[in-house]
Order: sequence, then structure tokens, then C-alpha cells
Amino acid sequence: MTQGRSPRMTRGRSLCMTRGRSPRMTRGRGAGMTQSGQQRARPSRLLLAAAASAVAAVLGLALVRRRVGQLRTGGTTPRAPRNLRFSRGLATAQLVLRGGLRYAGSAPRLFVAAGENRERLRTDLAMQTADDVTATLGTMKGVMVKLGQMASYVDEGLAPSVRRTLSRLQDSVPPMSPELAAGVIEEELGRRPERLFARWDPEPIAAASIGQVHRAITADGLAVAVKVQYPGIAEMMAADLDNVSLLRRMLRVTAPSQDVDALIDELRERVLEELDYRREAANQQLVHDYYAGHPTISVPPIVPELSARRVVTSELATGARFSEVLGWPQHERDLAGETLYRFVFRSLYEIHAFNGDPHPGNYLFHGDGKVTFLDFGMVKHFTDTDILPLMEMARTLCVAGEPGEFRASLEEAGFLVPGAPLSDEQIVDHLAVFYQLVRANETVTVTGEYASSVVRRFFDVRSPVAQWARIPRSYVILQRINLGLFALLGELKATANWRAIAEEIWPFMLAPPSTPMGAAELPWLAAGPAARSLAQS
Repeated sequence: MTQGRSPRMTRGRSLCMTRGRSPRMTRGRGAGMTQSGQQRARPSRLLLAAAASAVAAVLGLALVRRRVGQLRTGGTTPRAPRNLRFSRGLATAQLVLRGGLRYAGSAPRLFVAAGENRERLRTDLAMQTADDVTATLGTMKGVMVKLGQMASYVDEGLAPSVRRTLSRLQDSVPPMSPELAAGVIEEELGRRPERLFARWDPEPIAAASIGQVHRAITADGLAVAVKVQYPGIAEMMAADLDNVSLLRRMLRVTAPSQDVDALIDELRERVLEELDYRREAANQQLVHDYYAGHPTISVPPIVPELSARRVVTSELATGARFSEVLGWPQHERDLAGETLYRFVFRSLYEIHAFNGDPHPGNYLFHGDGKVTFLDFGMVKHFTDTDILPLMEMARTLCVAGEPGEFRASLEEAGFLVPGAPLSDEQIVDHLAVFYQLVRANETVTVTGEYASSVVRRFFDVRSPVAQWARIPRSYVILQRINLGLFALLGELKATANWRAIAEEIWPFMLAPPSTPMGAAELPWLAAGPAARSLAQS
């Protein structure tokens, strides 16, 4: 969640796009996807979208009528949790219904329109729907906002105007009133914020899925960011997670071979952990301590005496938002992308922890590759046993080039059913896209098209490998690397020799620095976590 922002940097040169055919990513500087394929696909995509929306609307209306009928015939007043589940399910169904009716009502005009006029109508419809989604989900908060946040940066197929509208969910959802926020602080910390802090800003500087952030000055003059949880959000999120019948059906269609109940249980556990800010404070302090003194990675330290179950206070950080960085010179975007990459994989391999909420609102950028990382509510911790198969998969496929050993490591980790009737080549062909950035020692530009291809492959049920592939519960959140990090790098069009950077980080290689940023890390690496912790104390 964004804490603050700094003045925008001057726009630099624009990124040139090539006309060549590059279905996934581009070697070297610059990337481009052809426009003709998109244009040919638009009519069919439009009709499919309209049909899908209409079907969804009918199903949503049927679901609402069924639930209303159940409530009317029950004979008793439903309990509060059931009421909450119904009301939030109803709001979601109404959102789907409005979208379906919007497209159905415009279908005749879309059918007879041609060329630019059809494209204009399609864009207008998409914008109206995005505005409706943003307003509805923003008001609902909780799990529904998280879904909207992911859609805002994962789906490369959305029009830029639609993505910009949905991106408001990253840090600008409707806030709670100042009085409600003050009440939560008084309940958690024993005093109203006006008495607890030397200065307190009642207007939030950011608001997102489960809480909002206020700026304050402590009694000893420290500028802090105070995140306050929305009252009742725990019940709202529980209601959303209890409305899993549709999600379960969707997962059984898109991932028929998976243990759907285990996946949902893991997601539920990770999401509900976010509600205890004491856990978030511990996660954030752990990561802050580890990266203390790093040349480009910073994490604000926690103020423990001003933190509790529904309030977490940390030092205030300011910086540019992700949307601003997209207008920076490409060199700056490359450095930002390199820092994001180093942070994700150093955290995974060295701290054995992964922040499962990698959306753009959780980063502040300062130029020269310096990034501040925020919001550590959804952190998954891994054991040595969890990490070892991940290292083996990278080593056997990318370094050793041994498809048979790669297959064995997948089976050992639980990603592939042992003895599946598949050739090693089929397995590599299906899964290699996830390792494409690091299979060859060369400079690669990550494109939005590549990021989308990763998402498509993740949900591809037509592949012969899909029915034999599994997602072990321990690694469910880890899959957001595929859905989150690659999407952000694609938006940045970040260019680097990702393989060389990975070799610096892989525990089985620990190669020498391959970039100036890697060289700048050397003093920090030499100090080690123990020395850095001692220096802070």
C-alpha cells in the first residue's frame, strides 16, 4: 500500500517498438507485438465477451433469485454472517448482471458498427464496466478489492484506459471516516490519535483492501505511517471466502486435476493472516532487518509500541508510484525492474519468505533503482525442504540442461504426478515458459505479451501435461511470481540479463556480480545478516 509520493521525474525517451514477430519476449533492447493479430482477434473477442457477460448475468440473476428464495422460505431471520455473505454475494451478482445487460443492450450497435466506430463503442463499454467495477469493489473492500487489484496489472489484454481505471484500486479506494479510524486506534492503543501522536492527519494518504494509511508525527518527532484496519473487515473477508462455491466451480474447470479444496484452504489461510497486523509487523521487521544497508532495497522499520492487532505503525516513506515510473526513461525502468527481481528472489532463497501481494501499490520508487517495499501482510514462509526442490528445478533445467532430472525434481516437489504418461520433452515444452527469462545467458526485454503468455500457460487446460500437473499447497502463493512479478516487469518493459542476475542469487551458484547493482551489493553481502543486525542495535 502506498504511503506517500514524490514529485514526478521528467519523462525520458520513448521506447521504440519493432514490427517483428515476437510472441513472448524480445532478445536485447526493445520489444513489440504486431497489431494485425490483435485487430483480427477483436471481433471474435468482442462477441465472446458479450456472450460470456450475458451468460454470467443470467447465472448471476439465477443465483440471486435462488438465495432470495432460500431466505424467504427459511422461516427465521438469517444469522448475521449469513446476511453478510448474502449481501456481498448479491452486490457481486448485481455487478455481473449490470455488465451483462450493458453488453447485451449494446450488441445490436456493435454488430452493425464497423471499423473505428465499433472500436470506439467497445472502448466506451469497457470503460463504463471498469468504472462500475472500480466503484463497486472499492466500496466492498476486502477480498473483492484484491481481485480487482490483480486484474489491474495482470491482464495485458485490457485496454490502457481500463487498466488505469482499475489501478485506482491499488491505493485509492474509498476511505473510512476520520472518526472510525480514530475509534480503531483508541480501541487498540488505548488513546485517541490526537493524544497519542504529537501530530495526526485525519485524512488518509492511501486506502486499499483491508485498511488505510495516515500520516503522523510521534512524541519524539519521528514521521510515521499508521495503517488502520477497517472496522468489520474481518467479517467481510470471511463472508467473501465463504462464498467460494463459484470459485470452486471455476477452479474445477480451469484446473480439473488439482486438489481444489486444498488450494482454497491455503488461499483462505494466507488471506486471513493479513487481518492480524501483529503478524504483518513481525514480517516487515524481519525483512527490514535483512535488507538493512542494501544499496537499492529499503523496508521501513516498525514502531512496535504503536502497533497492535488492527494498527501497525512504521517509519514514513515517500516516493513515486508505479504509474509514474512508467513515464520515466527506459534506463530507470530497467533499474527498477532489476531491483524488483533481486528483492523477490533474494527473499525467497535467502530469507525463505515470499510476499504474496506483489501489486504496484506496494512499491515506492526513488530513481537509480532504489525501491521501498511496503505491506507485508500476505507473506508465505518456506522451510529448507520447501526451497530445495525449487533450486533443483532451476538447476536441472537451466544449468544442467537435463530434462529427465528436471522431471524428477518436479515429481519430488509434487508438481507432477510420478509416472505420468508424458515424455520429458512434453513436460519441458509445457513448463519452460516459466523459466524463459533465465534459460539462456543473454539480454532479454520482458514484454507485456510475454507476461500474458505466462498467465495463459498457467491456466492452459488443453495441454496434455495439464491433467498430470499439480500445485502443492505449500507453493500456491508462490505462483503469484508468475502472475505478479512478470506482469510488472512486462509493464516496465524491463531489460536485463536475467540469467546472469539469477546466477548471483541461486544458492547453488553464487556467481560474481553481473551488473553495477550487483557490484554495489557486495559490501552488504559481506556484512551478512548477523553483522547488519548488530550494527543496528
